[in-house]
Amino acid sequence: MTLIKNANIILEESILENSALLIDGERIAKIGAEALKADAAQVIDAKGAYVGPGFVDIHVHGGGGAMYYQNPKQAVEHFLAHGETTQMPTLYYNLTPAEFAEAIRTVQAVMKEERYGKIIPGFYMEGPYMNPLYGGNPDRNHWKGEIKKEDYQEILELAGKDALVWAIAPEREGIETFMADAKAANPDTVFTMGHCEASPAQIEAVKHFGLKMMTHCFNATEHPPKRVGTRGVGPDEYCLLDEEMFAELICDSGPIHVPVIWQKILLKMKGIDKIILISDSFVSDTNDHPDCFKYPDLSFDHNGLLSGSKLTMDIACKNFMRHTGATIPEAFKAAALNPAKAVGLGDQIGSIAEGKIANLIFCDADLGIQKIMLHGEII
Repeated sequence: MTLIKNANIILEESILENSALLIDGERIAKIGAEALKADAAQVIDAKGAYVGPGFVDIHVHGGGGAMYYQNPKQAVEHFLAHGETTQMPTLYYNLTPAEFAEAIRTVQAVMKEERYGKIIPGFYMEGPYMNPLYGGNPDRNHWKGEIKKEDYQEILELAGKDALVWAIAPEREGIETFMADAKAANPDTVFTMGHCEASPAQIEAVKHFGLKMMTHCFNATEHPPKRVGTRGVGPDEYCLLDEEMFAELICDSGPIHVPVIWQKILLKMKGIDKIILISDSFVSDTNDHPDCFKYPDLSFDHNGLLSGSKLTMDIACKNFMRHTGATIPEAFKAAALNPAKAVGLGDQIGSIAEGKIANLIFCDADLGIQKIMLHGEII
């Protein structure tokens, strides 16, 4: 057993000051004064540091110079150093069917290794069947045409139950057939609206498949007007109104992806329990875009279009607190517990609670990372 003492423990709703945690193997055993009574083999003095749950980044393509499908270990280690103890490699529609299949195999091979299997629970599939009008790398979208079973069947079979999330555009013709097949391959998979302009009626038509999230809210979406001079209603507005739907948020420093006013509206309307911070980190195709120097946490494609970010979750949390006034517990909830709940992992990770896996971050008040614990072991 390991005892962590003199820690400011970040709980779901509060901070337990100058307290203690007892770790038994890979699990959290005791929180608070009871932890100090145990005869622990190892004692870690946190020296007043904040101790919170490891970040859960469910939407991340790659970083540190490597996309997950190119070099999974390099990407994992880059984000792990920033406190992301759970990462879901995200595959995008710029991959051909054959490249999609190869990418799945590459990541799955690494998931079989003990260290990386603890960090990668599965995939977030951003596509392939989203609206081709929206998003970065639009000229490299290989999935614009008719939705055909022969095109996606191998991907479904290969990913199987490792595909925890599928991003879809509800307005795509034939999307219901794909969703039914994806659900058959993994009954626990979650669907999210991504890169779309769906009407409320189109969204309602596919909700029964398990549509529970909005991919990077206020990004790569549209709401065509019904009449000249009027404002239409699209997926973002639907998400704001749906009390059960989670909303992803890219919180860059600018902020460029989502202006401060929209971040505050999102927090006010959805509440802290339904916001998911994501990095949406992507390896840029270009480094000479003027905004690369002005906003170093943005990523751009070869066309100069905004294409994800270069964020890590520790920085996203700091930005979220600065932009919205969120507290430290609220930032950790949005960056750890909420995403874990959204993908069905909330009973194992995402918060400091007895019985949960001991994925922990030691940090200062400015969220500067000091130590990281993965499954009960300081790494």
